[in-house]
Amino acid sequence: MLNTHTAFRKSPIDLDLIEFAGLAHDLGHPPFGHNGERALDDCMKPYGGFEGNAQTLRILACVEKKVLKEDGPQDICGISTEGKDLRLGLNLTYCSLAAILKYDKKIPKERKSTSKLVKGYYASEEGLVQDVKKNVGNAPNRTEPFKTIECQIMDIADDIAYSTYDLEDSMKGGFTHPLEIADRMSDKELVSLLTQKVIPEVPDVTQEEVFNSIVDMMLPIDNEDPLLTYRQSKLVAMDGRMRTEFSSEMVGLCIRGVSVEVHSPQLLRFAKLKVEREVKIRIESLKHLNYLLTIMSPRLKVVEYRGYEVVETLFKTLSEKHELLPDDVQAMLRRLKNKRDRMRVVCDFVAGMTDRYAVEFYSRLKASGASIFKPL
Repeated sequence: MLNTHTAFRKSPIDLDLIEFAGLAHDLGHPPFGHNGERALDDCMKPYGGFEGNAQTLRILACVEKKVLKEDGPQDICGISTEGKDLRLGLNLTYCSLAAILKYDKKIPKERKSTSKLVKGYYASEEGLVQDVKKNVGNAPNRTEPFKTIECQIMDIADDIAYSTYDLEDSMKGGFTHPLEIADRMSDKELVSLLTQKVIPEVPDVTQEEVFNSIVDMMLPIDNEDPLLTYRQSKLVAMDGRMRTEFSSEMVGLCIRGVSVEVHSPQLLRFAKLKVEREVKIRIESLKHLNYLLTIMSPRLKVVEYRGYEVVETLFKTLSEKHELLPDDVQAMLRRLKNKRDRMRVVCDFVAGMTDRYAVEFYSRLKASGASIFKPL
């Protein structure tokens, strides 16, 4: 749809890059999502921090065992005997890496224990980011953050998917249904809190706009029969086909509110993606409502607590007991001279775990679950 803009007729937006960015951008998510992210960041604050987007860049450009620099030893370790990291990850193009570079900010090498999570890239990848900018170019206004049109499209697609499909998952899991969500919006305190969450993206938004954006989505058809309305709402939540249609309709409404603004034909890669105000309010309201009603619900609070504990325990144990790590990771740690680099490698290993593997590893450490003889 965006490629129909006259500016892109001769040089269209690269769909392959967008597809790549969409597939790759979540690679850096650790076990247990944002709870695991918070746990790893707390553990890594003295050593450069942790953040999902920064980890994605690191995986693609370093961690993934695909290519090594030709001037070093071609062994499985990837670290020279002098402690130099020779890994090139997937050895991707600069344009590919630019498509997943969401936050143009270096995460400080050290932060206080009370500091909040910082979105950006690690100091270890600072040189790579500078190379990306040098080869891809810069936005017309040098004061603006670096963000290509492909990255912007990936970003808004992620927001739309997050806001709609999390709702679909919560209905499938039996947490809620459309009519119940509309009813929850009668809670003025909830609407006020939700509005505060939306304000950073839409500064002049009102509580009435936030209220209407949710209720209009949950009750698209006026029905004078309350019982029939309730039945339809429950059916949308329980029936897979109707649930999918419900989500698809919301996705379509959001997509139709996205357009592109070209300031310079010579800098199409930095064209600005525009989202209609009403659509932006809808996306942000629904995204934060899902978080407040589902992720922060008592049913998932236990998962949040245990997820943080599992990831924190794994990191602290493995950072002290290197012999518990796989042989190739141990070899890397022996060759690295700097503690910051060694801790980053341990962090890479823990961050690469799935939820199930992390729980299994944790249970084996605590002698409460799977066989201790199962290979790592």
